[in-house]
Formats: sequence, C-alpha cells, structure tokens
Amino acid sequence: MSGGAGAATEVAPAKWRIIGPGLVVAATGVGAVDLVATLIAGSKYGYALLWCVVLGCVMKVVLVEGAGRFSLASGRTIFEGWQSLGRLATWYFGIYIVIWGFVYGAAAMAGTGLPLASLFPWMSVTWWGILSGLAGLALVWFGRYSVVEKVCAVLVGLMFVAMVGAAVLTVPNLPNMLGGLVPTIPSGGGIVYVLSLAGGVGGTITLAAYGYWLREKGWVTPRHMKVMRLDNRVAYAVTGIFVLATLIVGAELLYSANIAVSTGDKGLLDLSEVLEDRYGQWAGKVFLVGFWAAAMSSLVGVWNGVSLMFADFVARTRKLAPDHPDGLAHGKYYRAYILWLTFPPMVMMFLGRPVVLILAYGVLGAFFMPFLAITLLYLLNSDRVPDEWRNKVWHNVAMSIIALAFVALAANELWGQVSKFV
Repeated sequence: MSGGAGAATEVAPAKWRIIGPGLVVAATGVGAVDLVATLIAGSKYGYALLWCVVLGCVMKVVLVEGAGRFSLASGRTIFEGWQSLGRLATWYFGIYIVIWGFVYGAAAMAGTGLPLASLFPWMSVTWWGILSGLAGLALVWFGRYSVVEKVCAVLVGLMFVAMVGAAVLTVPNLPNMLGGLVPTIPSGGGIVYVLSLAGGVGGTITLAAYGYWLREKGWVTPRHMKVMRLDNRVAYAVTGIFVLATLIVGAELLYSANIAVSTGDKGLLDLSEVLEDRYGQWAGKVFLVGFWAAAMSSLVGVWNGVSLMFADFVARTRKLAPDHPDGLAHGKYYRAYILWLTFPPMVMMFLGRPVVLILAYGVLGAFFMPFLAITLLYLLNSDRVPDEWRNKVWHNVAMSIIALAFVALAANELWGQVSKFV
C-alpha cells in the first residue's frame, strides 16, 4: 500500500498538519442516519441517553486507535492482518465489501439527493443523488488524499455550523444535560436500543479504513504513534460535539413539543421544517446545507477509503508485490471499486431495493463490527505486533466489552433481518 506525498518520510508532521485522517474517518462515519438515530433518541427520552453518546465516542476511539496502532506498529494493512488469520476472514471480508459497496452506494447517493431536492426542487432526489455520486467519483478519481482531506474538512465545517447552530438556537438546559451523563436505561428504551445508539456513533467499515488514510497521509511508522492518537481523539471529540448537538436539538426542540420525526434520512428533512417553522426560513435552509454536508462527507470518504481497502484486498489475494501500482491509490483496483460504488447502485435508485441483496447486506453488516473488534483484540495481542505496541490490560478489557456489546447487537440485528423475510 502506497502513501500520498511524503509517505516515505519518518519525520513528525508540522503542527498545522496534525489533524487529518481522524477527521476524515469521523466525517465519513457520521452520516445522516446516525444523526437521525440520535435525534430520535433526544425526541423520545430527552437527555436520558446522553451518556450513550459519550460511550459511543469512547468505543470508536478505542477501535480506531487499535486499527491505527496495528498499521503503524506492524507495517501491515488491516487486511493483511485479517488475511493472516486464515481463509475464513479473507472470504468474509471479500463478500462483505462487494455487497456492502453496492447497497451503500445507493443509500449514499439517496442521502445526498434528499437535502438537495429540498433546496432545489426542480430536480428529483434520484437525479440529485446521481449527480452527487458522479461528483464524488470525479473527486476521488483525480484528486489525491490531500484533496479528499481538505474537502472533508470543509464539509465538517458546514456540518458544525448547521448542527451546533441549531443546538444553540434551542437554548439547551445545562442541568438536565449533566443529569444525562448518569447511566440509566429509560423506560421503554431497552438495552438493545441503548447499545444501538452507542454503537452507531461514527462509522462501521470506515473505522477499518483509518490505517489506509494514515498511509496516504504519510504516517507509516511507530514514530507517528503519538500524533495518530492525538488525531484520533480530536476527531472523535468533534464527532461527540456533532452528536451531542443533535441530541440537544431532539431534546429541546422535539421532546418538549412532542414532535415526532421519520426514521432514516428523511428525519432530517422533518427537522429542517420544524426549524423553519420555529425560527424562520433561513434556519431550515442552513440546516439543509448541513444535512447535505453530512451525507456528502460520508460519500466522499467511502468512495476514497473503502476503495483503498478493496484495492489492497485484491492485490493481497492475487499476491502482488506491496508496491504494485494496481493495488495502490489510483490503481486499477481502486478505480474499479469507485465505479462499483457509483454506477450499479444507480439501478437500485430507479428500481427499488432487491430483497435478497438487502437481507445479505443486513446479515453481513451486523457481523462487521464484532468482526473488527474481535480480530483487533487477537491481532494486537499476537506476535504480529512488537511487544511495545501490544494491548495493555485496559485495552483488552475495553475491547472485550466492546466486542461483547457488538455481538449482542449482531444477534439482535440478525434476528430482525431474518424475521422480516420469514
């Protein structure tokens, strides 16, 4: 796997360049659906589940730090780590990334199309989504990682203004917020709902892409471990602010007025209408721009990061040399996956969602986070990583708890998916 400009250097980056890959993984992971889940939690339970937001950010900090530590300490990609575990892990990941890309491509384009169709109704959600997918394709096809990082930074800025601005407008109740930091399970919430909210803060497969973004940034040795950890923590602090702001809006604007919003991306359209009714047309429009930024940052990040993972997967399974151009950024496998994310899913946007494909996606997807947590737990305690960088006791305790939480979620999701079609 090759890095971007400066990938060969081992000199610590200048201070102004410190934050980057973590911001990309956080911006990619926090999409419209995650924001709606938090919004609905706030509208149903007020601040009672605020502690879940904090827990979710901590869980992702632990997993992303683990992925980054494995990459820097071992000099291997995360897929090389999985490949070393045997054929089962390799086959699982290969099947998952192909199905996931097809379904996610349609969902990502629809997610960007919704706010654009509301802002500019002279074109449908489908066509706005297709244009967004093509824009993402052009950006990652021709642009280097540094361009992707800068675009994501701009989109994160728009998200910040929209969501945090909406939270400030509602004038949050600070004593109630502090009360929400005490772990409780509200009546009717259920432990599965609590775990789902915590687990949904900040990405799934994009967590594993973090090591690839580190390499594109030029952070490739243990000498970058300290800056990687700072990058990761700052990124998920930003994520926490986004999600906290969403919970505040749900608690103050919707919970107090007993207003319900839709599930899925459309819940953010509902919120834009509530903001427009309460504070004026400008508030609704600004929020729609932020909604689009959240969806578009996820699209751009996936088009780049998961394509890097796919290129590495194909190159390793074909036993190509580590520096073979076909397996690197902008190589033929990278670009093949970008095309897979963009064009075949357009059919789904016109014809609907195939039942069998969605079932497979739901089942495989339910197992990805436990797969990531359990394999990181194993890899980071093995001789694949030098002693200095292996898991400490607290790492093992935290990762074990996280793995158990995601196994419980996987079992619940698997049952939910199967019961729909039985």
